[in-house]
Amino acid sequence: MNPGTGNHAGEEIIIEAGRTEGRYWHDVWRYRELFYFLAWRDILVRYKQTAIGIAWSILRPLTTMVVFTLVFGTFAGLPSQGAPYPVMVYAAMLPWQFFATALTDSSNSLVSNSNLLSKVYFPRLIVPSSSIIVCVVDFLISLALLFLLMCWYGVLPHWRILTLPLFFLLALFFAFGSGLLLAALNVKYHDFRYVVPFIVQFGLYVSPVGFSSSVVPEQWRLIYSLNPMVGVIDGFRWAILGGGQKLHWQGLMLATAGTALLLVIGIRYFRKTEQAFADII
Repeated sequence: MNPGTGNHAGEEIIIEAGRTEGRYWHDVWRYRELFYFLAWRDILVRYKQTAIGIAWSILRPLTTMVVFTLVFGTFAGLPSQGAPYPVMVYAAMLPWQFFATALTDSSNSLVSNSNLLSKVYFPRLIVPSSSIIVCVVDFLISLALLFLLMCWYGVLPHWRILTLPLFFLLALFFAFGSGLLLAALNVKYHDFRYVVPFIVQFGLYVSPVGFSSSVVPEQWRLIYSLNPMVGVIDGFRWAILGGGQKLHWQGLMLATAGTALLLVIGIRYFRKTEQAFADII
């Protein structure tokens, strides 16, 4: 497939300055084959050309779960709202690991594909979008291990698990909006590649991954929920574990509103700076 020729053989492509917004989204759809190609390439690189392969998608959340269980569950003795502590932590690791990996990959995607950006025209939005697909595959592999842990500890799935895709979409949109914003900033200011690891590391400690958000005093809950990952993680635990898991609905609404706002800002800033990517990258 030639990325510069679109989807249909013999189709004439006219590149115009100042394309309308509707025309741009039409181009995104027309170049969907390039999206599939880039996503499949990233999947092959992640799983085929590495020594560990698929096991890496399991080892990262599993080892983190073991450490957090020892530190917060065994040594600190924090509550788990009736669920086995390892399962509670792993249920939080699923969305967090997805968000952290998707944010890192999408924010670096434009710089990693600089040669492609400078050669042919296509909607640049395709590059960070396709980089998230491999993170979705990682998430599905890690999800399979969660069900094995639930069987090991005798935790039966609750009917709320049917709502799990909604909370996953919230994490996906949050990662996508953040990734678009940071990807555009990373092209313009190369120092941002050092900012992303700090954001991921800092976010791990301010999100309720190793502990239940129930330990946060009620008067601080809304402020704490300004971090959209709080609502996402609480939602995952509420959907997967059921039982005594509580969902702070005001915090979830705040997380949803914050994610929507960040998604709009990320897309608008990305579109505003996109035309200069090839010149400054």
